[in-house]
Amino acid sequence: MAATHGDEFKRDAVRIALTSGLTRRQVASDLGVGLSTLGKWIRAISDEAKVPDRDADLLRENERLRKENRILREEREVFKKGGSVLRGSKAVRFQFIASYRGSLSRSHLCRMMGVTDRGLRAWLRRPPSIRQRRDMVILAHIREQHRLSLGSYGRPRMTEELNELGLRVGQRRVGRLMRQNGIRIIRSRKFKRTTDSDHAFNIAPNLLQQDFSASAPNQKWAGDITYIWTREGWVYLAVIIDLFSRRVIGWAISNRMKQDLAIRALNMAVALRRPPPGCIHHTDRGAQYCAHDYQKLLRKNGFKVSMSGKGNCYDNSAVESFFKSLKAELVWRREWHTRRDVEIALFEYINGFYNPRRKHSALGWKSPVAFEQRAA
Repeated sequence: MAATHGDEFKRDAVRIALTSGLTRRQVASDLGVGLSTLGKWIRAISDEAKVPDRDADLLRENERLRKENRILREEREVFKKGGSVLRGSKAVRFQFIASYRGSLSRSHLCRMMGVTDRGLRAWLRRPPSIRQRRDMVILAHIREQHRLSLGSYGRPRMTEELNELGLRVGQRRVGRLMRQNGIRIIRSRKFKRTTDSDHAFNIAPNLLQQDFSASAPNQKWAGDITYIWTREGWVYLAVIIDLFSRRVIGWAISNRMKQDLAIRALNMAVALRRPPPGCIHHTDRGAQYCAHDYQKLLRKNGFKVSMSGKGNCYDNSAVESFFKSLKAELVWRREWHTRRDVEIALFEYINGFYNPRRKHSALGWKSPVAFEQRAA
C-alpha cells in the first residue's frame, strides 16, 4: 500500500493500530511505514486530542482487554502442554521454563509454575548433578528405543530393553522419565466382526482348553483372522502363530475374507516349519477354518484339529493378544490409503520388528526369534 502521509492517512493508521487487535509492528508493516513513525503518530494525535478523551479511554481499555486475553490464551496453552510438569519436581519445572519459547515472560512463567526467578537463575548456573547426567543418558536411550519399538514399549518392556543394553535402571525411574517427557503409547480402535460360526460344517473339539504353553516348537499352532480399514475398503489378515515362541510363522492378506486367505497363511507356515504329525492346529469356529478344503489340508499334513468354544474369545487369546499388539503398535497409528500400503507395513512389522525384536513378558522378555534360538 502506498504511503501518503497526510492527516487523514495518519488518523486511519492510528485508528487501525488502536482498534484492530493487531500488533503495532504488524500494522506498520501492512501500511508500509516505520514502527517508530507509527508510534510518533499515535503519540501526536493523542497529545493533540484529535481522538476524543472518551474514545481514547475506550480504545485503551479495549487494548488492555485484548492484551489480557492474549496472555490468558497463552497461559492455557502452557497448561495444556505442561500441566503434568506442575506435579513434578522443581528441576522439572525449571527445565520446562528454560525450554519455553512462547510470548510470556520468564517471571510470569515462574509465578505460574510456583518457583522463583532467583531459583531459576541459580538452577541455570548450577552444573547438572551425577543423577541428572545419568537421567539424560537414560532418556536418550529411551527415546531411541521408543522409536525402534514403533512407540509400543511401556515401562516394563522399556526397562527390560535398557537393562539388556547394559543400563542398570528400574521401572520407577524409567516410568518417571517417560512421564515427564511425554513418551507414551496411543491407542484407538474400529470394530468389525470377522468370525462367522453360522454354518453347517463340522466343529472340532477344543484340545487346548486355554493351555497355550508348549515345550518345543511345532507342538501347538494357533490361527485367526482380523481386519484393517483403508480408504480402498477393508483388508483382512490371517495369521498362524507357533505358541511355543509366539512367533508369526504364516500370514496372508486379502480384500475378501474367504477360505483361500486362511489357506495361504497355513501353506506359508507349513512350508516354513514342516511340522511333524500330531501338531495341534487351533482356531475359532469360523467358516474359513471349518471348510472342507481347509480341513483336507490339515489332514494331509497330520494336524490335530482344535477349535474354540462358541463365542469364547479367551479360547484363542494368544492370537488375540498378537492382534491387539499389531493394532496398537502399527494399525491405529496412521490412516491407511491403499491395501498395498498395509501389505508393505505388515511385512516390515512382522519380519522386521515383531518376530526378531519385540519382547514378550511370557517369554522372559525375549523376542520370539531369540527365544527359539535359546531353546535350540
